[in-house]
Formats: sequence, structure tokens, C-alpha cells
Amino acid sequence: MKRLARRFLLPLLMACSAAAAAADADALFAAALTGTDGRPAALAEYRGKPLLVNFWARWCPPCRSEMPELAALQAEYGAQGLTVLGIAIDDDPVAVREFLAAYDIGYPVALGRDTGIGLMQSLGNASAGLPFTLAIDREGGVLLRKLGAFGKDDFHGVAQELMR
Repeated sequence: MKRLARRFLLPLLMACSAAAAAADADALFAAALTGTDGRPAALAEYRGKPLLVNFWARWCPPCRSEMPELAALQAEYGAQGLTVLGIAIDDDPVAVREFLAAYDIGYPVALGRDTGIGLMQSLGNASAGLPFTLAIDREGGVLLRKLGAFGKDDFHGVAQELMR
């Protein structure tokens, strides 16, 4: 029953999100974020690529539980063009780098610093809760907005939808 619900729930969730979300991801591509190296992160370089964007924080247990799944997703679908992009709601690039190394996270991560929460809100997360995930297609359309943790099957379903 659970498997059947996932099979139909994810496409329905994506269809509802796409219909309700007329806005595209321009705010994301224009955002002034910082890389884990402390330099400005150019998010515009991701325009035109299928993206799975995940807002997270080091202190967020559901965020930490999702990260290995996101890393596996990047490893599996990266060669096909999918990019997993993490946006940490953190200020300290050193602490984030150490955290990413401890969790063996190899996908790109930027720091939201002062603008991360506002960016999440502009992308449809009015409550600024975490984790918050967006699926963005090649045209910059937001196919999915998900507040809360995802499971492995859900991530794979979204990735397959983005790769179509």
C-alpha cells in the first residue's frame, strides 16, 4: 500500500506544485551566495540544467538524514546532467566544509548567510522551515517545492522526472 501511494503521490505532488508555481527560479539564479571557499558563488552557471536544490542547516536532523541520499543521487544522475545543489543556512564556511567532509558530501554547496532565509521565502517557503527542496527543470521552471524530509524513493522519482 505504501509503495502504491508513493507511485501516485509523487506525480500528483509534482503536478500540483507545477500548476501552483507560476514563478520560475530567477531569484535563485540571481542570488548572491557564498561558496564554501568563502568566495562568491555564481548560481547563474546552473541555469539551463536540471537541478535539485536543497536548503539545509548543520543543526537540522532531517537535513542531515537526507544528505547521504542527495550525495547518492548526484553520483547516480550527475553524468546524465542532473545537479544537486545544497544551500546551507549557515554563516561559517569552515564549519560547513568540515561538516561536508564528515558526511562525505561531494555535490556543490553554497552558504545562504544573510540572504538564505529570504531566498527560501521568495521561492515558496513562507515559513522558512528546513529542509526545503526544489526541483527546477532546464527552462528554469520550479516543478516541485517540498518542505520537510524526502525519502530515497521520492528523490529518485523527482530525479527521473527532471531527466525527461
